[in-house]
Amino acid sequence: MFLQIHTLTSYHAALLNRDDAGLAKRIPFGNAERMRVSSQCLKKHWRDDLHRSLDLPGGIRSRMFFEREVLRRVVEGGLDEATARKLVETLLKGVVQGGQDKKNPLRLNQPILFGKPEADYFVQLIMESAREGEDPVKILEQRLKSEKGNLRALLKSAGQNDLYAGIEGALFGRFVTSDILARSDAAVHVAHAFTVHPLTTEVDYFTVVDDLKEEHEDAGAAHAGDMELGAGLFYGYVVVDVPLLVSNLSGCDRKEWKTQPQETLEDARNVLARLIDAITTVSPGAKLGSTAPYARAACVLLETGSAQPRTLANAYLKAIRPTGDLMQQSVDALSQHLNAIDAMYGREEQRFLSAISSLDITAFKDVEFGPLKYMVGKAMNSLFGAN
Repeated sequence: MFLQIHTLTSYHAALLNRDDAGLAKRIPFGNAERMRVSSQCLKKHWRDDLHRSLDLPGGIRSRMFFEREVLRRVVEGGLDEATARKLVETLLKGVVQGGQDKKNPLRLNQPILFGKPEADYFVQLIMESAREGEDPVKILEQRLKSEKGNLRALLKSAGQNDLYAGIEGALFGRFVTSDILARSDAAVHVAHAFTVHPLTTEVDYFTVVDDLKEEHEDAGAAHAGDMELGAGLFYGYVVVDVPLLVSNLSGCDRKEWKTQPQETLEDARNVLARLIDAITTVSPGAKLGSTAPYARAACVLLETGSAQPRTLANAYLKAIRPTGDLMQQSVDALSQHLNAIDAMYGREEQRFLSAISSLDITAFKDVEFGPLKYMVGKAMNSLFGAN
């Protein structure tokens, strides 16, 4: 069972996502180059919003997890720093084999996502090892060796829940090469958003005035610089593998997702509703202070069903040349492409549409239409049943 989320969002002059040269990210598609926002950028901003809105344990993606999270907490727990450092380094080497930074033994050589339950368990493991004998390092090594491959069960027996890698791990997955840490597959698949029209950017030249400069001094600026700005209407696409999401949230077999306790399904329902809210209202963006890049999706199409997901990006394979209302042109192109796909393959999804009132959405066939919150509820009912 899948949930597909299609969005059309228009941004005024902004720099939503920069490349290594400081320019707006871009990608050739169809007959034109487009402005682009990477999926990594989108997920980072959605994760931050979900941390604020969901009462579920989050995660920490960092090279300094052991140094600044685990070490800090065990020292605050009363362990002397010298012993704590030895134990934390032993833990790092046992948990992430070959992942130790060569210059700093308490850091990883690349960022890894750890969940709050894992952090709690690692702190507990170190404190227990320190209390159990005269050689806590050896005790910790033995425990890591004996508990190899069993961390998830131990987390649960220690009172931690199944969100071992935090809500981020349940949604976006975790790739890790470790005998102890569990790898989780991403339940949420995010496409790079791109403009439905050709790239349009402009270099903004700016200066800074020195407030303390006297009138008789030179009239030049204290600083001058430039940045690329672009305005655009973006198509966004997200797919959620719902059985996998329930499995990641609860630890169940994905084939048994429908038979999970009501509170587990309610958690999944709430997570999806909050995710859709983040996708439609949270803006990616750099230069917040000088561009205020905040916008909401003007058209949102939700689809639920068990058929293989498919993007509607090809609605814009031929870049739109604005000839009036660009948003209406984009909605028309989306509905035409969707109807053409249906005519070729047939239709297996249930569809729920929400759009601002100025848009004509009558070209969409057999879709339920209404305010977004109401349509999200209808889509959730189609996935989990009415609550």
